Amino acid sequence: MMVPLDQMGPPVINGGGGGGPGGGIGRGGGRAVAPTETSGGINTISIATVGGNASFQRTDDEYRNVLMRNTTVRKYAEDDSNGEASTCGRILIFLSWVLVVLTMPFSLLVCFKVVQEYERAVIFRLGRLVHGGAKGPGIFFILPCIDAYARVDLRTRTYDVPPQEVLTKDSVTVSVDAVVYYRVSNATVSIANVENAHHSTRLLAQTTLRNTMGTRHLHEILSERMTISGSMQLSLDEATEAWGIKVERVEIKDVRLPVQLQRAMAAEAEAAREARAKVIAAEGEQKASRALREASEVIGDSPAALQLRYLQTLNTISAEKNSTIVFPLPIDILTYFMKSKECYEASHSHS
Repeated sequence: MMVPLDQMGPPVINGGGGGGPGGGIGRGGGRAVAPTETSGGINTISIATVGGNASFQRTDDEYRNVLMRNTTVRKYAEDDSNGEASTCGRILIFLSWVLVVLTMPFSLLVCFKVVQEYERAVIFRLGRLVHGGAKGPGIFFILPCIDAYARVDLRTRTYDVPPQEVLTKDSVTVSVDAVVYYRVSNATVSIANVENAHHSTRLLAQTTLRNTMGTRHLHEILSERMTISGSMQLSLDEATEAWGIKVERVEIKDVRLPVQLQRAMAAEAEAAREARAKVIAAEGEQKASRALREASEVIGDSPAALQLRYLQTLNTISAEKNSTIVFPLPIDILTYFMKSKECYEASHSHS
């Protein structure tokens, strides 16, 4: 059957109502209100009652108003429960103080705790954080039976990230490992906001290392380690701030390449060195030829310089203590015979 909107009360999630128009879901036979479908801005609502099911249609604004009233009812219910818990908590705290006074001085052995200079204590009283933040260093007081505390170490921890197989941006598989230095900056947040802050930070360091290396080329990973480490440190620090963790430093330890790639890179480097050596040798030969040409021009201008060069060469050979004797033959004699031969060939050609 169809029920008009003005005859339906606000749906109540928790509460013991009756079967009337304003009742909620309760023990005495109430009704359940739930949207079933939406079409053209109109919601169809199904109501489960004791006598059967009913449905009606209303606009989105009306449906939103119903939900707002429902939220208000839930808020009032939570406030009532908080008030009851506060009253019960005060009673338990009073009984705990009575127990401390009655068991004096033995209760002092249980109530007083000590944390070191590098530690802090996060206290929970009846499951809720105690105002004032973490306690320590030094001595602090807890109530028996209702207080629980957790020790948090503030010293810097070192995490050796296991080698991660990463596919670089230029499709090269490399194995990269790193070291992460971090510490707890807020003891209360590290206990209340995350189950295990250290384990979460370590897992995040592994994924961050893989993600960062996957966006880099191989030559960037090999030559820009400091830049990559800085970007990883900023990314980790921003992500772990909500956990009360401060990432102080990230260092990339080693980048392992496949054996075949190492051989290919070694061959490439060797070929490059050989090419540079050949270029250097060719440049030396070119400079030497120019120097020899200038020397030949000087010797050509002074025939006596050639004889002096002969004598210098003979002196150099004799200084090596060998049995070879070299007699330099003057080139002028050979020049005379060469000119005579040319004249003879010229006369025969004319005849």
